[in-house]
Amino acid sequence: MRETVKAFKVLSDETKLRMLNLLLERECCVCEVMQALEISQSRASRGLIALYDVGFLKLRKDGLWSIYSIDREGMKGYLSLVVEAITRGLEGNKVAGLDRERLRKAKRMAPGCAERMRDVKSAA
Repeated sequence: MRETVKAFKVLSDETKLRMLNLLLERECCVCEVMQALEISQSRASRGLIALYDVGFLKLRKDGLWSIYSIDREGMKGYLSLVVEAITRGLEGNKVAGLDRERLRKAKRMAPGCAERMRDVKSAA
């Protein structure tokens, strides 16, 4: 019961739902999530880790990048049903569509991308 409650608590946050929406599109590193959702590095990292901890995501390393993706093979049965419901629920959602559009333009940046993103935002 505790694991189920924890999973639904994670999904009760709009930002984490938006992250899941991006990862349903394709795998992402933290800097791509930052760009697509226009959020800070710390917020992106915390959200991705929360989704990973409850079993929605898997993580792989690619050099210095941490790449997150939906863990379709390792996900517990009920979580895959939840992901399917979220997928259907986000169909036609304007915010989800705008996030996916920004994701298409997002670029995987070199190490230190969080600092550069912060510099770009403060210069604007």
